[in-house]
Amino acid sequence: MSLSWKYPETLYYDRKHGWLAVEEGLAVQGMTSYGQHLAGKIMFIEIPRLGRQVRQGENLLSMESGKWVGRIPSLVSGKIIAVNQELEDTPSLINDSPYDFGWLVKIEMSDPTELGRLMRAGSLEMEQFLKEEAEKYA
Repeated sequence: MSLSWKYPETLYYDRKHGWLAVEEGLAVQGMTSYGQHLAGKIMFIEIPRLGRQVRQGENLLSMESGKWVGRIPSLVSGKIIAVNQELEDTPSLINDSPYDFGWLVKIEMSDPTELGRLMRAGSLEMEQFLKEEAEKYA
């Protein structure tokens, strides 16, 4: 795996190539730069509805690329308070700007302790996961 794949240290990560930024009980979820690379150019995204209650690990939305169709799980439990409407018209924002303009949803977290189930950049768990992914997709 190329070292060019960014994993900002301020974010949380899951094993499905999702990231989560957290500030004052609000979680912003997206797909990592490596995740979007594996998926290919995102062609379609099914945006979830505002106000929907989600649980950690539950399917949040689906997206499609030319070579992949996948369901994206919610990284935390809570209420969806914002969705990135721009993705409906320009789903490739996920490819072009995975950590900025390509964010997926904002969730008002109901259980911040769930963050303990996610990985952090630089942790042994994250390093092992990235090593396994590099071998799997080499």
